[in-house]
Amino acid sequence: MVATTHTPPPTSHRAQAARPRRSPAAPLLAAAWAGGFAVLGLWWQNTVSVAGSAGWLGGAGRITGLLCGYMCALLVMLMARVPWLEHGVGSDRTARWHASAGRWTVGLLACHIVLITLGYAAQAHTGPIREFLSIVFDLPEMLKGTLGAAVLLAVGFVSARAVRRRMRYETWYYLHLLTYAAIFLAFWHQLALGADFVGSAAARAAWYVLYAGAAALVLWFRVLVPVRLNLRHRLRVEVVVPEAPGVHSVWVRGRRLHELGAQPGQFLRWRFLTQGLWGASHPYSLSAVPQSGLLRITVKSLGDHSAAVPTIARGTRVWAEGPYGALTANRRRRRKVLLLAGGTGITPLRTLFEALPAAPGDLTLLYRARTAAELTFRHELEAIADRRGARLLYALNSPDGTRTPLTADRLRATLPDIAEHDVFLCGPHPLAVAAYEALRAAGVPASRIHYESFEF
Repeated sequence: MVATTHTPPPTSHRAQAARPRRSPAAPLLAAAWAGGFAVLGLWWQNTVSVAGSAGWLGGAGRITGLLCGYMCALLVMLMARVPWLEHGVGSDRTARWHASAGRWTVGLLACHIVLITLGYAAQAHTGPIREFLSIVFDLPEMLKGTLGAAVLLAVGFVSARAVRRRMRYETWYYLHLLTYAAIFLAFWHQLALGADFVGSAAARAAWYVLYAGAAALVLWFRVLVPVRLNLRHRLRVEVVVPEAPGVHSVWVRGRRLHELGAQPGQFLRWRFLTQGLWGASHPYSLSAVPQSGLLRITVKSLGDHSAAVPTIARGTRVWAEGPYGALTANRRRRRKVLLLAGGTGITPLRTLFEALPAAPGDLTLLYRARTAAELTFRHELEAIADRRGARLLYALNSPDGTRTPLTADRLRATLPDIAEHDVFLCGPHPLAVAAYEALRAAGVPASRIHYESFEF
């Protein structure tokens, strides 16, 4: 690894106070667990006794069905892009919660189907296949429920990491949206056949409130808020300019953009309304502090969508959602800050490098790339470093292309007091994982390493 340094002249800038925002993650997780225990309490209250294999199998089937229904509502809430979650917890963490909830939902659904079928078969003294067919075709609302279950299982299959990585993002995205239809179809059979709902008006009312609340969040934050945003700001492409090999910036013009509330480090989901690009939205970070009437994003050609970005014509309408993300100054806890970027991870960190409050000498940007030609925004970054009295370090491969691993010793050699820094980290997943491990080994607490991933 060859490191080059851009050292600015001293300046007289003073740091402004930065108040870290407390993450709502702990209370949200506590509330989710409390809801799960409440669902178990519902089963307990409505179960007088459990006897024999049929009773135990049927009881287990009811429990897994109730929990699956509860998890379906949580899944929808986590898909709603609620700003409080997106800004407070972080988009990547919310996505991980959603993925984890999805795995639990699919697992509970499979257990519910197997257990309830075996329980009914034991009670009726028939074979499981015959009983399954009887359940599907003879019980009310079960055709809808079966179709919903099949769709949920299919979505769970295509969301498995090994399968997902072999799919185009757009294909995965639209298949994933079928989750809404699956949950809608399955909802009615819960109320029609669930023993815990048939005899309890209060339980039915609580279930309606749970699902209506989830649906309201989706309607508001995924439909009405984006419609209002785009009608208000009227976004259009102003110009597309090259920044580095395979990297282009898109300047977007709009009205009253100061009302958007976008912070340095955040991203929006962008949909360019032109042939080949309108079909799906993609998350791209702001690569410049928002200006009067202009926003800038910067995209590296990594797939079909990003490779087509340079062809976008001036005046193309843009549909945007957001802003999202918690990689902002609100996460900061210490006076000194290290921004560690790799590849296109420079995009959000470039805005933080410009806008993050810091005194001269307290802000450092370490930018890792393969060659000097791949350093996006090099002139901009050096101008910012000069103006702010910040340190700018480049970590490049050696002339023969060899990349030296990023280690704790190298980090400490670069910043002897690195353990006293907050670190904002953004880059390709392998680099981010290696950097995180090196930072922890160098003494930086996990609570002061701030990172968001945009992998789907």
